[in-house]
Amino acid sequence: MQKQVFNPYLPSWEYVPDGEPRVFGDKLYVYGSHDRFGSDDYCLNDYVCWWAPVSDLTDWHTEGVIYRAVQDPRNTDGKMHMCAPDCVQGPDGRYYLYYQLHALQCTCVAVADEPQGPFAYYGAVKHEDGTPWGEKKGDAFVFDPGVLVDDDQRVYVYCGFGAHGFMRYVFKMRGNNVDGSFCLELAQDMITVKGGEHPIVPGHNLAKNTEYEEHAFYEASSIRKVNGMYCYVYSSEKSHELCYAYSDSPTEGFRYGGTLISIADIGYKGNTTPLNYTGNTHGGMTEINGQWYIFYHRQTNRKKSNRQGCAEKLNILADGTIEQAQVTSCGLNDGPLQAKGCYEARIACLLSGKDGIISSDGAEKKDKKMLYPYFTQSGEDREDDGDQYIANMKDGSWCGYRFFAFDGDETNISICVKSTDYGVLTVHCEKDQAPAAVIPVCPSETWNSFGASMKVKEGTSALYFVYHGTGSMDFRSFEIR
Repeated sequence: MQKQVFNPYLPSWEYVPDGEPRVFGDKLYVYGSHDRFGSDDYCLNDYVCWWAPVSDLTDWHTEGVIYRAVQDPRNTDGKMHMCAPDCVQGPDGRYYLYYQLHALQCTCVAVADEPQGPFAYYGAVKHEDGTPWGEKKGDAFVFDPGVLVDDDQRVYVYCGFGAHGFMRYVFKMRGNNVDGSFCLELAQDMITVKGGEHPIVPGHNLAKNTEYEEHAFYEASSIRKVNGMYCYVYSSEKSHELCYAYSDSPTEGFRYGGTLISIADIGYKGNTTPLNYTGNTHGGMTEINGQWYIFYHRQTNRKKSNRQGCAEKLNILADGTIEQAQVTSCGLNDGPLQAKGCYEARIACLLSGKDGIISSDGAEKKDKKMLYPYFTQSGEDREDDGDQYIANMKDGSWCGYRFFAFDGDETNISICVKSTDYGVLTVHCEKDQAPAAVIPVCPSETWNSFGASMKVKEGTSALYFVYHGTGSMDFRSFEIR
């Protein structure tokens, strides 16, 4: 097979959510927070950097750790972890990494001579009197910084949080503004506040009876300039979707644009049924070789804090509006996947139990979660040699893969699974249509292969695998021959 790239685009053992894609020179870099597999808390690992040549998005490399939480002088004991970062090249040619320690109300900055680091602590974004931005009464609640260096080299940072109900009351009592997102300009030193805060997108309370209602700002600021317009990407109050607002000014006049991606495909062509685990998502846009992409993350391991980066192509219309992207398994790949070869089950872009999906936000009881399939891996968090698979497929559970390019010839398909009982895995091009293949499954405590012939029409098609039987099945991979 030719080399391909899938969703998630990084190796199965890597958990880098909140991905901010940046093209510097001839390389695409992704900066994100760094989850620890198995953990119940967010962002416990140090920052890493992954990059690929813009000429070959299948060829991913890592520089390893580029900045450690203990490098911040307020965190020498390492008890605070670093939330979603962003990285830009400053007017001086150096690279500035903006981040936040989860227990502090300020935006921190590290600097490096190269985009892949290593980064060194630089300071905290501060008012002219030296007070960190976020620590003065009335300052915005500083969270999830997004940064723009405009064409004229003016620098803007975007932050905020959209709380409502009791949470809003608590933060207001602390003196922070949590009514949405805000922008302020920085001096050329990349760290000193220049002027006041500008409201960008309203939170829940202020969004009522406006175009933002039902898609109010929650978190995850990200800003790009797209065809001369300022495009502001954010996670809405629904949390599972990234929306955008646009303006011809970096500081005012933003209008609601729509949803760019939902990790459960909610809203895509009017779909109202969640088709994958819901939970938070965060990401940004970038243009690569004339094509715009949206980066986001998915949920795994039945936890809200074991997240992995994905990406999809965006279609920008002639009037400048952007269509909602469909979640796929091919993502950064140049077209559908080849309908030949072996594929890991983990690249499923859709995953559901018989009665639908479940949220990863931790609200459900553990015994209820055991009814649903999920992405997981064996062992603990590690830096190589991943074995991610789909676990706990019970009767009616299904997973979907979009898309493959079939040549119309009859093929064979085999699966690698473990099962606690006898069952059947049916393979469909459309989930509710007759199966293209029926694969019997026998009980096994170790990974075992089963196969059948399969006939799929020529063209681009999805594949859906549906389990029928008692007990449960774990699904590691499938091969099309």
